Amino acid sequence: MNLKHRALLLLVPALLFSGCELLQTQPSEDPVLVKLDELERRLQNIERVMQNQSLVNLSQQVNAVERRGDELQGRVEELEYATGSTGERQRQLYVDLDTRIQELEAALQARNSVSVMDGGSLPPGQLPVPGGSDRDNYQAALELLKEQRYEPAEAAFKQFLVTFPKSELADNAQYWLAESYYVTQKFDRALKEFEVVINQYATSRKVPDALLKMGYCNYELKRWDAARESLRRVNTDYPETTAGRLAGQRLQRMDEEGV
Repeated sequence: MNLKHRALLLLVPALLFSGCELLQTQPSEDPVLVKLDELERRLQNIERVMQNQSLVNLSQQVNAVERRGDELQGRVEELEYATGSTGERQRQLYVDLDTRIQELEAALQARNSVSVMDGGSLPPGQLPVPGGSDRDNYQAALELLKEQRYEPAEAAFKQFLVTFPKSELADNAQYWLAESYYVTQKFDRALKEFEVVINQYATSRKVPDALLKMGYCNYELKRWDAARESLRRVNTDYPETTAGRLAGQRLQRMDEEGV
């Protein structure tokens, strides 16, 4: 064996020994470090989850706040509308209440004016409600008639027609003036006043009643033909009215009486 071969034989064991030492001296993985690395990774995962969850919660809270804001805005608008509607209702109630108070005051004034008349009569040329409106005085005169205070009622209606000749209540006042004579059995005078209703207020709703009372007046005065004429006219021209039915009843009565 030559020198070169012997040198190789000596070198190989040396290299093998050296390699073993290198393998023995290389540090292995530390279990503690491995565990720390795993914990670090888990912590990072947890932090990412927590961060994502926090964002979700925050988003939910923002949405909740926005919904609450919308609800509050809607409530504000409802309250504003309700306030406006309440104000309008209050205004209407105030107007209605004020009107009713004025009507009650006028009626009270009329009643007081009527009640203080001395001896149940009106001074000549004086209204039952001096300074009052046509409606105030009409109601006052009608109250007198209802209370069977016929003479002051007659005076009140007469003065009403003088003071308020163009009133929309003039036809009614004329009718009740005639009625004040009829109920006191002044049939001739009542007949003339009922004729005024028919002649001067031809379109009045009091015309059928005035014709009926003319028939009654003539009946009481035993003017049979005139009575039948008025009653037939009412019965024919106004058959669907109360006056028309009453006229038919009186005509039947006259037939039974033979007059």
